[in-house]
Amino acid sequence: MSGNPQMPAFQKPSPAEAFFNRALGFLVGLGIGPNYMRLLQAPGRKSGRMQWVRNAEAAGEITLKRGSARNTYRLRALPDGEKPEILKLYLEKYKSQVQRYFPVLAGSPAETFRDIAANYPVFELIPA
Repeated sequence: MSGNPQMPAFQKPSPAEAFFNRALGFLVGLGIGPNYMRLLQAPGRKSGRMQWVRNAEAAGEITLKRGSARNTYRLRALPDGEKPEILKLYLEKYKSQVQRYFPVLAGSPAETFRDIAANYPVFELIPA
């Protein structure tokens, strides 16, 4: 798995995963769920499709919502050279949820992510 620098094909959620994602998003929007979770809102994101990156880039900002709290952030897209360490930390922290979207294994050295960095959008969030 760690020798293939190609982006894995997008895997459509199963019906059960889609239901769980919608239910969890609804609960997080109400302020219920793990404290680290936020509902991401990007202008133009009404279709429910995985287009949030394009919408966020076009608008230049996103809102993170949890219950009645809303925080708006401007986005700064990170250049590929700044992504490897962040991608490594993200994969390690959320391995059980996101490993299937990475062609490298959690625990791999940061330099392993250099070849795949261009395939993953990474943003710095700047309070608006």
